[in-house]
Amino acid sequence: MKRVAAVDCGTNSIRLLIADLDPATGELKDLDRRMTIVRLGQGVDRTGRLAPEALERTFAACREYAGAIRELGAETVRFVATSASRDAENRDEFVRGVVDILGVEPEVITGDQEAEFSFTGATKELTGRTDLAKPYLVVDIGGGSTEFVLGSETVQAARSVDIGCVRMSERHLVRDGEVIDPPGDEQISAIRADIDRALDEAARTVPLDRAATLVGLAGSVVTIAAIALDLPGYDSEAIHHTRVPLSKVREITHHLLTATHDQRAAIPSMHPGRVDVIGAGALVLLSVMERVGADEVVVSEHDILDGIAWSCV
Repeated sequence: MKRVAAVDCGTNSIRLLIADLDPATGELKDLDRRMTIVRLGQGVDRTGRLAPEALERTFAACREYAGAIRELGAETVRFVATSASRDAENRDEFVRGVVDILGVEPEVITGDQEAEFSFTGATKELTGRTDLAKPYLVVDIGGGSTEFVLGSETVQAARSVDIGCVRMSERHLVRDGEVIDPPGDEQISAIRADIDRALDEAARTVPLDRAATLVGLAGSVVTIAAIALDLPGYDSEAIHHTRVPLSKVREITHHLLTATHDQRAAIPSMHPGRVDVIGAGALVLLSVMERVGADEVVVSEHDILDGIAWSCV
């Protein structure tokens, strides 16, 4: 067994996984898995820069994670940064801060690399299952971007497009600094149009219509699964590999887009950091399911973070 630490720094959240891995058996044993909403991508779509307060929130989380890594004694640490830090003009400031705190340089990976990590993390434990047909289409709905990866044992095609829940919310659901709550038909139609264009773009690289099983990843998807299960709180074990039908995703998306901030915040399984972006995230998932003709989505709690961990061995 090899003990590793993986950090996934996205547009909306930063996550840590410290795990013992057995390359011979494919076993991954969690020692510490946590997530902090830091909104690193705050305003990046509009300004092109990482905001000072967003950087400080991210560095505070890094300091907390550094303590956990030291305590558990990970042999290898890998820090991967995604959409927001790819896009920002001042990403060097972000890199310096992470190196100072964690002692490793964040790897600002490409969308294609991000997709490959997501695929490995989501599908490694599906090997041998006969109830899920191949190829899998893994869809990772992040804050700034969404990754599409088609493959069976290995990746056949991958594409990243800029339709994350934070990016769509900031672009269409914020006016004069205030969140439009709930959004009107005009805002929802504008988000739909952006998503449809991005799906056209993704389909030029990834044959979406070849998907036999749709596997959904990341915060928006697991939140929808938790709502579908009517959980009294967030429960990772209950959510993992839940199969949510299209009709239920459509019902939940409608509810989230017509609810007020307070109504969304009152959902027991809703993370406070997702309240204002979950509607856009749900709309991305619904649009993907409708485009690929998926009757259901298989929800995975194992994603890019697990893929990053496996890349350390």
